Amino acid sequence: MTESAQSYFPSIPPSAPKATISYCRSVQEAPFSALTGVVVDARIPERHPVTPRCRMRKNVGSTNRWRLPESLGSDLLGSSQAIKAVQMSYNNSLVNIITAESPVLNMNLDVSKPYTFRQIEDRPITEPERKLSQQRLSVDTLAVPTSAPSVKFRKIPTPLGPIKKYVPSIARPATPKDIFLYHSKKSQSQFGPDVILKCLNMDWELHRPFLQKAEVLASLLKEADDPRFQKYYRSPASETLDTYIKKNKFYSNDYKEMSNRLSLVEDPEEDEVKGVNHPAHVSEKRVNNVTIIKLDCKDPLITKTAMAVALGNLYHDDLEVELEEVANVLASASVLGFKALQDACGKMMLENINYRTVCIYHLAASKYHQEQVVLACERWLELNLIPQLSSQIQLRDVPMELIQKTLKSNRLFTFNEYSIYRLLSYWLFLQLNPHIQLMPSHSTVLSYYNSLPKNCALVEKDEGQMYAPLFSAVRLTGITDTNHIQDMQIMNILPQSQLIDLLSQHYHALQNGGDSPTANKDHFATLAKRQGFTMDSFLQGGGDMGSLRNFNAYSVRQGFIIDDEPHYHSEVLSLHGFHFELKAIRSSAGHVSFYMQRLRPGDPILSFRQCERHTFSMRPDREVRYCITVQQYNKGDNSVRTTGIVSQKFGLGDKTSRSECLKMEKLDCPVYVTFAVMFPSS
Repeated sequence: MTESAQSYFPSIPPSAPKATISYCRSVQEAPFSALTGVVVDARIPERHPVTPRCRMRKNVGSTNRWRLPESLGSDLLGSSQAIKAVQMSYNNSLVNIITAESPVLNMNLDVSKPYTFRQIEDRPITEPERKLSQQRLSVDTLAVPTSAPSVKFRKIPTPLGPIKKYVPSIARPATPKDIFLYHSKKSQSQFGPDVILKCLNMDWELHRPFLQKAEVLASLLKEADDPRFQKYYRSPASETLDTYIKKNKFYSNDYKEMSNRLSLVEDPEEDEVKGVNHPAHVSEKRVNNVTIIKLDCKDPLITKTAMAVALGNLYHDDLEVELEEVANVLASASVLGFKALQDACGKMMLENINYRTVCIYHLAASKYHQEQVVLACERWLELNLIPQLSSQIQLRDVPMELIQKTLKSNRLFTFNEYSIYRLLSYWLFLQLNPHIQLMPSHSTVLSYYNSLPKNCALVEKDEGQMYAPLFSAVRLTGITDTNHIQDMQIMNILPQSQLIDLLSQHYHALQNGGDSPTANKDHFATLAKRQGFTMDSFLQGGGDMGSLRNFNAYSVRQGFIIDDEPHYHSEVLSLHGFHFELKAIRSSAGHVSFYMQRLRPGDPILSFRQCERHTFSMRPDREVRYCITVQQYNKGDNSVRTTGIVSQKFGLGDKTSRSECLKMEKLDCPVYVTFAVMFPSS
């Protein structure tokens, strides 16, 4: 193991000093002591002694734990920090990651035997044999390859849903009934409700004229029975008392029936006008002559709050939907057949697709046939899955089918091929550790995968076979950096045979492809001596990728994003001894040109590391197949400009070193530029 790999795994001391343990314990107990307040004898809780090793921080930020045990009093910032500290739990997944075991962190006491992991319950366990039940051997279960050793995994839990907002316990959140009354009062109707909708274990008081906007409610109303006589409560106090008696187990059934009978009135006064504020309209018993309809909703996207918003929007023409509830309101509107609200929700979703909402929007739009929203979400993922979503905790919410479809798209944007592998390793890490609430660091992910048993790759194990098709979308031939290949070897997700095959392809691409003439060798020798290189740095091979013929499936991609008005942008693509500069230049006429240009050995744009360690081909020309693609995304509209697949011989001269130029007059930032390159057999 090299020093670069060891830098990912800082040494953890085997045992902590007692002073450190007491300090951590006092810090953990401090928020509880502070929230408890002054004790009966009015003594301030004892504080941990301040020592040079364990100092108390008196001024902490909004994200730190509260460390002072004295009473908070009127300190609002301290109260907020103490509440956050109490609610933040140390889950098992985080503890396992922090204390991950690996050969790097532990000493192999017996050098004659390979390193073995400790056999305890909090880690994956290796067993010499595994006995499978008949149920596990069913046809539906994928069989383990014969070459894969037996591995026993912990049960993979279901990933958590989106992180919910914290609501203080003393605050009174708006109930679905409050939200519905807020919308329905805008109709200014002085008449009581004449329709009761039973849905989601609630009785919704509706008015017949407004139900015609929803096709499903209108059809249910036509098929409903005749209006029936209903009783209503005398007053809000009668309703409250009767509800309390019904829920309390202390009272007998006879007493509950008597209370209900005395609290209800059968013959209301004729001259009484029952407005929307009348107690008859805020209880489960209504005025006489109402029609009862029922609607079954079993979709988890349909919540009581979303149903209240959808039903409330029946009462006014100006549709009002909160952005946070738009996906749930779309589901409710689709069940009700409220076409106008469906279109309004779809329009809102198109204008607000981002890394927080793309998953829930795609799920709701797919269920309720919003094809335009589904297409917009998929186009957004093709461009932003790697630049944005790969670094956010919302990556765990992307379904496996959607991420596989996105990675196989020809419009996918990526910085390089290793970015796709890194994305999948992070996504798989979040699936195996669903209780993680923050995006892990790269060293944490490496440490976790390195802590797993090394007897076989992760995708060869019984529980990991389902993820194998995802990693088949990675174009391994485009991963040429040795540090990246070393990380892949440490993670042990892919079989070692694939990594060996990858290195073999790189070797043949560098060594094969024909030799250059002697005159060219002398020319390169003179050039190497002038630039301070040795001939060992130059290759006689041509970089052929002969076994790979499908350009859309095996070409090597590299891209960049232009976030502001570009005047000049440049990157270097190095592949099998050939180096190309990828350029985006704004001309004096106002248009932007995108092209690639072959570089000479020792070109000033090449970094010292590239000149010192990378190889250079001795071939004066090289046939290259390439494609330049420029994409823009604006509220669901995805514009694509491309050169198509072009075959061209690149030389070292001024006229032969440049590719075809793709020009664009107007750019709407951000702009996603992708260069795909492939070396055919020469």
